[in-house]
Amino acid sequence: MHTFTEAAQHGPQEVGREVLRLVSLNDSHHGVAPGLVLPADYEEQFYRNNNLPEQLRSLFSPINPRRVDEDALEVLCLKAEALVRASYLLDDDVQRFYRALSAAALNEGRLHVRRDEGSDVEEARVTPPGTQALIALKKLWSRDWTFDAVLERLDAQGSVAIDGRASLIFAGGAGQPDERLAAQLGWSRVLVNEFGVVGA
Repeated sequence: MHTFTEAAQHGPQEVGREVLRLVSLNDSHHGVAPGLVLPADYEEQFYRNNNLPEQLRSLFSPINPRRVDEDALEVLCLKAEALVRASYLLDDDVQRFYRALSAAALNEGRLHVRRDEGSDVEEARVTPPGTQALIALKKLWSRDWTFDAVLERLDAQGSVAIDGRASLIFAGGAGQPDERLAAQLGWSRVLVNEFGVVGA
């Protein structure tokens, strides 16, 4: 787990492309809200430790990507979401998460979690050690298995499979678009909340 400054030293495949834009904002005197990056391998390890790739492959094996039975797919997606939410992070990974939250002063108060360059947000009001943040993170991960998300992958790549991706945690609530700042920076979007910029 990295602060945004630390994350900038890693590749976009691990921490996402958005982080690099956020770090550049700090250099231009536009404050970024306090936050953390959970690299893609944190999620991948969660999947491996729970044998989720094999379980999900087996669950979706009745689905033919060329002729999708949407009614059957909807039922399987509900089961997949429940499977992800019911799976556990190893205790060492949980403790590492709590330590990172504490070090970043994100273990108390309001925060939100979303994917790198994503729009889906899970909010939480956190008390130490940060269990509510962990629950929000797993809810975010389980969104990859909603009917719409799975159908989109089937249409785009002919498979339900997905790689782990970076997740971002920010202090405060979900940001609102700031069109003036976006135009000033020449970017398509900038999101701002009570703590600063939370999306770029």
